[in-house]
Parts: sequence; C-alpha cells; structure tokens
Amino acid sequence: MQGKSKRLKGLGLVLLMCSFSLAGCTGILDTAPEPRATMEAYPLLIQEGEMVTFDARESDAVEGIITEYRWDFGDGEKRNTVTGFTSHTYEMFGAYTVTLTVENDQGGVDDTSAVVIVNGAPVIDLTYPENPRAGDSILLDASASVDPEGNNLLFSWDLDWGVDSDGDGDGRNDVDSTENQVLLPTNKSGIYLGSVTIDDGQEGVLTEVFELNVSSRRFSVVWKEKVIEQTWSDYLAEGDEWSQEITPGSSGRIISYEAILELENDLIQPYDNFTLVVTVPEDNYQEKADTEGGNITANENAKATLSEDKLNPLGSEGIYDSDNMEMVISMLLNEPGSAFGQPPWVLLVQALQSNPDSAIEILPDPDPGNDWTLTIKITIQEPVITEIAFE
Repeated sequence: MQGKSKRLKGLGLVLLMCSFSLAGCTGILDTAPEPRATMEAYPLLIQEGEMVTFDARESDAVEGIITEYRWDFGDGEKRNTVTGFTSHTYEMFGAYTVTLTVENDQGGVDDTSAVVIVNGAPVIDLTYPENPRAGDSILLDASASVDPEGNNLLFSWDLDWGVDSDGDGDGRNDVDSTENQVLLPTNKSGIYLGSVTIDDGQEGVLTEVFELNVSSRRFSVVWKEKVIEQTWSDYLAEGDEWSQEITPGSSGRIISYEAILELENDLIQPYDNFTLVVTVPEDNYQEKADTEGGNITANENAKATLSEDKLNPLGSEGIYDSDNMEMVISMLLNEPGSAFGQPPWVLLVQALQSNPDSAIEILPDPDPGNDWTLTIKITIQEPVITEIAFE
C-alpha cells in the first residue's frame, strides 16, 4: 500500500506540473505580436479642394503580414485598404487629425497619426459702380474681402489687361496697386478688363477678373453767332510791308469775314497805293485788293476791301454721343466741308507806292510813307455744348 501511495503522489505532481505548464502555454498564445505602424502624409498644408497622399508602406508586421490598413481622415470619412498607400481630398478648411491603424495576421494592431492643415481660400468681395461713363474715375473696392482664418490679406491689382505697364510682354501680370481700394481713371469708352488677386500669406491665392463696360457721354449742341473784330494801325514806308497771323477759327465755325485797309488822306495827289492780302495757307486760299478812291474834300480815305460770305455751312442743333466735350467740339469744327479757316490766317499790308515824290530829284521825298489802319471782322458760329442724361 505504501508503494502504491508513493506512485499516486508522483502522478499527481506530474499532473500538477503539466497543468501549470499548459496554463503558461495558453497565456503565451493569447498575446499576439503587435505590428509597428508608420505613416507619411504629404503635403501637410493644402488649400481647400486639394489632395493629400498617405504612405504607410514602411509599416512593419513584426510577425506575419499586415492584413489591413484602417484610415480615419478626421473629416468624417474612413477607409480600409489592403495596401499601405492612399489619398484623400479635403473640401473644407480646418485642422484634421488623420489616424492610421494597421493589423497583422496574428491579430496584433498598432496606430499612428498626423495632422493635416487645410487653408481656407480668401473670399473676394469686389464692388464698383454700375454704368460708368468715359472720364469717370471708377472706385474698385475690395476692402470687404475676408480670410476664413482671419489672416491679413495682400492685394494686387492689374487695372487694365490692355496695357502692359511693366513692359514684360504680358498685360495680365502687372501690379498697378497694392491697396484694398483703387481708383481707375477712364478717358475713353469701351471695355476695360482687369483683375484683383488676394493672397492670405498661407498659399491661399484667389484672383477675380472684372469687366467694366464704360459708356460714352451725351451732349446737346446749339450754335450762337459771334463777331470777332480786330484793328491794327501802323506806318509803312514805300517798299515795306507788315504781316500778322491770326487763328479766328479755334473756337467756332467761320461763316464770313470783311477786311478793310484804310489810308490817311494825302494833301498832295496822287494818293498812295497799298495792297491788302488775306491768306489761309493750309486751305489754299488767298485774296488781295489795292487801295483806291479817297477824297480829302469829302473826308474820304483810300481803302482796300476784302470780304467773303458762306465760307462754311451753318451749324445744326443736335444730340451727340462722345467721350468728352472736347471731342464733340473737334468733330463739329473739323467736319468735312465745314472746316474752312480753322488753320492760321495771314494778313499782309504792302506799301507799293508812297506819293508824292519830290519834284526835284535831289530834294528829299516830302511824304516817304503813309499811316494806315486795318480792321477785320469775322463772323463765326460757336457751339454751345451741354451734357445731358441718357433716357
């Protein structure tokens, strides 16, 4: 009995050891080896609507293989892949924590994370007047533009794509102003194309193109008659001449003129002989007349007279559209068939003969010259121009 008892105790000890051994083996099998998760995200700073690439291919299964990559992009979207490479587009600005969890075929898991910054694009608020007219200075106002994150904004204006202000051959990249408001002067009607670019300093850049349809102005025209009168007096010796340039058509349409050259009476006959010449060189116009008549008894002086009527047609009242008043005046005064006398005129007085000569040749001439007076009257029509509103 004693030997049997010893055998039973030995068997119980072996069973107890095996029990502890199996319990230990079970504990080892329940602890799966953990993988090591690694992730690269690029770029980490993007703009709204841009894509980030995620690369977890350097993750280590430690034992076995990685069977699953679980991605949480931080914006509510999740994705599971069997490869360690994916991408994701972020539509809204903000900071997003991206979490990657990897699992191997032993059931082990590990995770890692990265933060992606999505910069919000600035919002351009550009205003300008409706229906601008030629000659207006148009206020382009982008001062109400904002950045979602509150960053300070930088402004760059290219006010006219039709003008290459920096001379680089590209009219669309000029920097004409860096203020948030700018005045654009207009000197003619037409389409003005330009742009404003806003930069938030975080690679958020936005450009807005503006198109301004600048209209002409409207003017009412009536005509008023005006008489220009000028007088000159001088003395000329025989063989001398006097000339004067005038521009009577600078402000109106010339209709007619009358020029009278008058000599002082001589006490001794015959009377002096002077010539009056009126020339408009650029219009190929020249007229001349010699002095004649004169009667000292009747107190009548010798005269030369030149005159001309209907040099241009009379102006008509009307409504005209133009960029400015000066253009209307130029159009009216230089209208074909109505522009005679706009260039300079030349008035010429020639003393061809001053009588009388001395009866005795060795004695001095008792009257070597003569006093004269020239008066010219020019009738013009001047346009009276008034700007009116478009109906």
